[in-house]
Amino acid sequence: MRGHRVACVDLARQLTWELQQGEKVVLGPVPMRSGRAGYATRTGRHTIYWPHKHHVSALHNTPVPYSRFFSGGQAFHAVYETVCTTVGSMGCVDLRLKDARKLWDVLRTGDRVYVWGRGPGGRRAAGPRGRPGRRRPLRHWAR
Repeated sequence: MRGHRVACVDLARQLTWELQQGEKVVLGPVPMRSGRAGYATRTGRHTIYWPHKHHVSALHNTPVPYSRFFSGGQAFHAVYETVCTTVGSMGCVDLRLKDARKLWDVLRTGDRVYVWGRGPGGRRAAGPRGRPGRRRPLRHWAR
């Protein structure tokens, strides 16, 4: 039986990883790129609600393979360029292709996503209701 998983997104360090049952790291940490100014990646607790392996963004008319959506239109997905830039994403968590493939293999619909910290712009990203996300230790939520 597959255990409970949580994808962790640290906006300050621009890293993501995946925990099984809130303890064992099964992927990462790997580098990522979060939302730029005006397109913040939303902080807080989310749930993976839709996977789409060969997704093409209708907003930006660009392929975003290995997409796993977790907050509105925000998702984990692969990008073909580098994630190590000063220009952020449009709100999604951009991953290198090889890391997005690995995440695709371990993350499932219904798994949790925990996003915290301040993005590269220095401001804490707004939560789903427009308020800054609250910081809570992962151990209290992941079980």
